[in-house]
Amino acid sequence: MRSNPMQSDARKASQVKMPGVKFHCMLAVALLCAAGAGLAAPIVVPDPKAWAALGPAQQQLKREEIRRQLQSASPQEREAFRRDLRMSLQGMSPQDRRDLIDSTKDRWASMTPQQREAFRRERAQKLEQLPPEERARLLEQRRAMLERLSPEERAALREKLPAR
Repeated sequence: MRSNPMQSDARKASQVKMPGVKFHCMLAVALLCAAGAGLAAPIVVPDPKAWAALGPAQQQLKREEIRRQLQSASPQEREAFRRDLRMSLQGMSPQDRRDLIDSTKDRWASMTPQQREAFRRERAQKLEQLPPEERARLLEQRRAMLERLSPEERAALREKLPAR
């Protein structure tokens, strides 16, 4: 019995290698990863004047949101946030900067000793959790900031440090 030429063509067509489900899944994952990498939004630095207009409870909520974002951010994203924050603060007028400093001092003064100690412990924990390179970078930034201070300002800061 002779084979039907149409059946032969159909058989050949069915033998053509088509990408399988595994390939499609891998392709979908690769596309999602590529798209996600391009869509990662930077952590937005709040406007200082808008921040000052927020109430304490709203500031706390916003602060916690930023902390969560920073915890899941890459070291480069955290560095970009710090850079943007620094630029934002440096771009403020001297009076606005003074007002921000005064409100921060007032908030610190209104904290109980237990709240202050909890804040210090939390900050120390966060610094310990940072990668060594990021800690070194923060230390370099702090040293550079201290070098820009006058000798009188540095002496005043030293007086505020607790005795070791």
